Order: sequence, then C-alpha cells, then structure tokens
Amino acid sequence: MITALDNEPFVSGKFLVAGQWVAGRKTFEVHNPARVDNIVGLAAWCSAEDVLLAIEAAWGAFASWKSTDLSERIERTLEAAKNLRPYLDDLAKLLVRENGKVLVEAKKDVYRCDEVLEILPHHLNRWFSGMIFEGTQHVEQRRRPRGVTAIISPWNSPMILTFKRVIPAILTGNTVVVKPPSYCPLTIMEALKVVAKSFPDGVLNIVTGPGAEIGEMLATHPAVKTVSLIGGTETGKTVMRMAAPTLKKLYLELGGNDPAIILPDAALSDAEVSRLKGAVLRSAGQVCSAVKRIYVHRSRYEELVAKLTTAFDEVTVGDGLKTGVTMGPLNNKAQYDFVTQLLNDTRAQGRTMLSCGQKESLESWDQGYFVAPTIVADAENDDELVQCEQFGPVIPIVQYDDIDQAVTWANQTPYGLRASIWGGDLQHAQDLAQQLEAGAVFYNQHGIFQDLLLDFPGVKESGVGRETIFGNFELFCDTYGFAHDRGDNV
Repeated sequence: MITALDNEPFVSGKFLVAGQWVAGRKTFEVHNPARVDNIVGLAAWCSAEDVLLAIEAAWGAFASWKSTDLSERIERTLEAAKNLRPYLDDLAKLLVRENGKVLVEAKKDVYRCDEVLEILPHHLNRWFSGMIFEGTQHVEQRRRPRGVTAIISPWNSPMILTFKRVIPAILTGNTVVVKPPSYCPLTIMEALKVVAKSFPDGVLNIVTGPGAEIGEMLATHPAVKTVSLIGGTETGKTVMRMAAPTLKKLYLELGGNDPAIILPDAALSDAEVSRLKGAVLRSAGQVCSAVKRIYVHRSRYEELVAKLTTAFDEVTVGDGLKTGVTMGPLNNKAQYDFVTQLLNDTRAQGRTMLSCGQKESLESWDQGYFVAPTIVADAENDDELVQCEQFGPVIPIVQYDDIDQAVTWANQTPYGLRASIWGGDLQHAQDLAQQLEAGAVFYNQHGIFQDLLLDFPGVKESGVGRETIFGNFELFCDTYGFAHDRGDNV
C-alpha cells in the first residue's frame, strides 16, 4: 500500500532486486521544482554492485518467465491493473510534487498507465500468433522474447513513457531492469512497487542513481539484450556506442525540434489557436513532441502573433497542485539554467520578446524553476532558439514568403520527430506531409496519438526503432521463420 505520500514515499531510499526492496547505502534527495527547498523524498544511489545484482536477478528469472503461458502473463498484468487503480489519484499528486506538471497533466500521465495495463494484454495472443505464408513452402512467422531488457526513463513524462515499455516487455516474456530518472524517480517506483507484486520475483527490477554510471552498465553488460532509452539525442548516441560491442537491440526515442507550418488559408480559429497553445506549453514545453518553432506565412503573421499572445496571457504559472494554475515550473535547475540563458541570448540579439501569462504567487516565484510563457515574435530561422531543442515554454515565430521556403526550413534540422500543418485544404496538407522529414505529421493539431497501440517514432536523429502498432510488442521480441515444404510430414 502507498503510504505517507505527503511526507516520505514508502520506497524512498530503496531499490528493487529479485522481489526485495533493498535500502541503498547512499541516497540522494528529490526536490519539488515549485519549491526547491522542499524535499519530496530520497532515492537510492545504487552502486555498480547493486546494478549487477539487478541484471543477474532479471537474467535468473528469464528462463522461467519466458516459458509461462500467454494466458498467465495476461492474467497477471490485468491483476496489476486492478491493484494499481486505487492509487492513481495519489500517484498523480506525487508526480506533481517531484516533476512540476500541473495536476490535470499529471493525471493524464498516470491514468494512461492504467490504460496500458488494461489494453495491451487483450492484443497479446493476436500479435504472438504471427503470420502464415503459403507457397511452395509453408512458412510461419513466430515470435520469441529476447531476454533482459533495460529501460532508461525520462524525467519529462516519466510514468506513461515507462509503462509503454515495461508492460509490453514483460507481457512478451522478457524480464526488466528499470532505471527511473534521477530528477523524479519516486512516482515510478511507487507505481511499479504495486505492479511488481503481480509478477514472479526478478521479472521487474528497479535501480536508481546517476544516469551515466548506471546507463553504461546496462548498455555494456552482455546479459542485457535490449536497451530502451527515452532521452536526449546525444545520450542516445552515447548508448549506441556503448552497446555496439555486443550488438544490443536498441529502441531510442530521442530529441525533437518540431515545426508547425501556418499556411495562408489557416483558419486560426479560437479552437485552433488553443490547440496550438497547448502543443507549445504542455508540461511547460518539456515535451519531445511539443511545437518548438512556428513558420507562418507573412500575410498571417500579425494575426497569429496577436491571437497567440492573447492565448498565452490566459496561462497562470505556479505550483501545479494549486487551484487555477495551468502551467508549472521547469523540472530541474539544469533545464532552468539552459532555458533562461537562451532567453538572455535572444534578448541580447534584439529580438521582440513577449512575456505572457500570470504569476500565481509573486512571493513564491523565485522559490521554484518558473519561466513565463514567452513568444519571440521576430525570430530568424538561423537563431539558436529556432535551431535547438529548447524544452521550455518559449516559442519563436519565423515568417516565410512561399511554402517551399517553409518546408526547407522545417527540414533543416538533425531532428525529425513530429511536424504539423495548419490550413484549410486537407489534400494540400497531405501533399506537404510527404515532403516533411518527420515520424508523424498532424493536420490542424499537434501532439500524440490517442490510441495507445499506435505510435510513429522519429526519423533522422530523433530515434531508432519502428513502433507502429501493437503497442511496442515488436521492439522487445525477435521474429523468426519456421519453414517446411508443403509435402513434408512435419
């Protein structure tokens, strides 16, 4: 049972190995980004020996777990969903305290974990059945789990992005070692503490501590067969280098610098502007697939700036647990320092910067990592703010004269996660989508796929791994063929 959420979470200072919560010999503090002097809890600073124990526990449990019937894996996962459900609201509040999201966003993050537990099991049998190809040979497509899976989670949307990897990995017969983000590990651990009780010891293990040290062990240990990382592109490249000697299978969801292209015939209705605002400011802009740069046709520039400024002014920034707050702080000091330096550099360039929104509390503003929603109204395409992944509540607006120019600029980035087209002609948008280098293109919206079984990862340096249907099952298994001549008695 989750206890004392307002004080110290039950798993503070502990990590999970082979079904046992072990007290860390060293711990580190997890702070509330809305009140940085508030300690939310403690997390274990795992040693190399601790991580090795977790890997060995996962490897030891794999032989038995991979042999369990699909029906048993399904039953255990549905049991975990039932057991977790009573704690969802408390988990959402804890997530606000250690992550900074506003409560409504935290609830979405947490409640979608319940959806993962409920939805994925019902598709397992169909996915594992594979396909049969008939010809001169009878060929069957078969699946088998790969082994120990390392899952390295991000701090921006830690719950759903962890569950979308842990649950399909376990359902398909793998065992798991999870490395939660150091900035906000507690909610993941509270949730997985409940989930782990539904599975045999060693199927689910959790280690916490410094990302570089633990990540290197997970990426290099020969018993780990798959590494799933959600994080920055440079971190992804480091993991690729470390995993290369053992040729591990990698699933990397990395950075993004998503463009939104506003066409001359865009409606820019109140509803569309609201959706655009949400795509920029959700989680204070700390979303890989957030809109991070806007290209607007010169004829609609003034209208867009005026309407977006009005929309941004409706935002109230503060502690995400307080009534009326619609945007929280940045999650950590490193990100806060990066974004504020970007703002200072942009201001020094002489750009027009529109600071928007309301401060929920003037007295507590300097006690957290708060940044006001900001529009840079006269950005140029080669500005650092436009070219980097700023990961904050800041949006540069760049004017263009013809659509070919806008498409060229949109593609002039190493990233290729998401993009969006805003206009009045669906066919035109579909034609433009063919030219945009992105894993997914949205029309008059920008965000995520509501169906948890669907996702289209980034291209270029935004990711490795082709998750499309069946909610990630294919990323944690090997597919092989079994063939025999049609006349053989096999």
